[in-house]
Amino acid sequence: MIILGINAYHGDSSACIIKDGRLIAAVEEERFRRIKHWAGFPTEAIKYCLKEANVRIEDIDYIAVNRCPNAHLLRKALFAIGGLSLRLIIDRLKNAGKVQSLKKIMASEFGVNEKDIRAEIFNIEHHIAHLASAFFVSPFKNSALVSVDGFGDFVGAMWGIGEDKKIKVMDRVFFPHSLGLFYLAFTQYLGFPKYGDEYKVMGLAAYGRPTEMERMRKIVKLNSDGKFELNLDYFVHHREGASMTWEGGEPVLGPVYSKYLEDEFGPARKRGEPITKHHENIASSMQAMYEEAFFNLLNYVYEQTKIPVLCLAGGCAMNSVANGKIFDRTPFKEVYIQPAAGDAGGALGAAYYLWNHILDKERNFVMNQPYWGPSFSDSDIEQLLNQSLEQLNNCSIVQVSNDDELCKKTAHYIAEGKVVGWFQGRMEWGPRALGNRSIVVDPRRAEMKDVLNARIKRREPFRPFAPSILLEKVGEYFEKDYPDPFMIKVYPIKEEKRNIIPAVTHIDGTGRLQTVSKEENPLYWQLIKEFENITGVPVILNTSFNENEPIVCTPQEALDCFLRTKMDILVLGHYIIQRK
Repeated sequence: MIILGINAYHGDSSACIIKDGRLIAAVEEERFRRIKHWAGFPTEAIKYCLKEANVRIEDIDYIAVNRCPNAHLLRKALFAIGGLSLRLIIDRLKNAGKVQSLKKIMASEFGVNEKDIRAEIFNIEHHIAHLASAFFVSPFKNSALVSVDGFGDFVGAMWGIGEDKKIKVMDRVFFPHSLGLFYLAFTQYLGFPKYGDEYKVMGLAAYGRPTEMERMRKIVKLNSDGKFELNLDYFVHHREGASMTWEGGEPVLGPVYSKYLEDEFGPARKRGEPITKHHENIASSMQAMYEEAFFNLLNYVYEQTKIPVLCLAGGCAMNSVANGKIFDRTPFKEVYIQPAAGDAGGALGAAYYLWNHILDKERNFVMNQPYWGPSFSDSDIEQLLNQSLEQLNNCSIVQVSNDDELCKKTAHYIAEGKVVGWFQGRMEWGPRALGNRSIVVDPRRAEMKDVLNARIKRREPFRPFAPSILLEKVGEYFEKDYPDPFMIKVYPIKEEKRNIIPAVTHIDGTGRLQTVSKEENPLYWQLIKEFENITGVPVILNTSFNENEPIVCTPQEALDCFLRTKMDILVLGHYIIQRK
């Protein structure tokens, strides 16, 4: 049985495919279109999934979509009567119409007759798909489930229980209340208007102090039932809606905060203006307010379920700072978050909710590694290099015969202070580079952060870089000894280790770690092990292989990025390209 899962006409458009319950491929459309957070129909992602599964669109048995336009129709109607703008209603209806006419769209995109697409289409409510995306690919048979994000199908948060093949929804927080919307409003207010910029403010928060909590608590009210309410005076989404474009290309969101927020905190920072201590304190206070609301919800869910295991999803599940505090601020003992916890992961959740919950099939898959995208052979790379010899006339190209030599040579380059592009195996699923499409450097050198920004990344100076560490050495360097292969939790680095790995130690003494196991990524593990053999440090700095673009997908994109930046070394499969 073949199920295609898709997230369409929404940010981070994506697709996945499962055969008899086992995941074959999963990928975001942005990696093919080369536009961050690409929104629209995931044609290229679907093509890749079909190719990886060796099937045609006509062979698909079921299509699962992480949107259900018919969900909560009465609530939507009542809210619309209460004053939601006519323009916003029309926009939502148009978007819903596309989701409901997928067969026609797919037939057009794939050049087949609509009647030849025999798959039955299932629309799965947005947050249920989020819950399923974490639980049904987790190692847990029973779990508390929580999804928190902006909005999806008129809901801002949902929680429940996962029991083997079933999900039981316990409650929801409905529109217009949303922690994701709260975080978005302050992200925009602080001068970061692009879709997905929230992670920047999370990094900025470490530079400030939560001096504005009294004001923040006027904006977000916490209830004893775990829920939260926004003071809607500070927002416009419930009256005017937030202008959004989901037609294709990068999604664009209009301002969601009202003039009351500026009256309370002062004029909004314009993009490019200096960041002041006032802005840092607002970022810190906003992060602290989010955490108060988040842990209020998680602790309530624990009290209701008494299950010490948590599966977390939704865009807010990418808040790695809050995630790293779950064990300290809640009774939960185990946490699972899959690597594409945001809207891209809805494709995965829709497919598995259909397979497990609706079709009642046995669970037979655990996502314990993130490598579900395209891969390329050494012969593919050799062909590319032969075609690019003119561009590479100032570079040396060496083919390495085996993995041992490859890792030893690369580890020496890293230890010498070189900036290395590392392109191996299948591309990662989710927004993080996790050792297959990475730029790797020496974390012992404090200057590497500035070197990376000057030569390649051009990021804001307050944004940290992340450490990849051998799984078996986590307890030596971090205060928490809990695996995180998906780089989705921030933990304090032990004080005595901070001056050893300064390039990956944030201003508050923390690091967003990726644990690397020999079983799940033997080549990347071996690279870090060889670096440890040279330096005594089982950690390397890992940042995404890109330059203000989606993470590279193909060898051609990796080569292009290498040539237009000041990267020192490019390791493409078993080929090492070095500037002379």
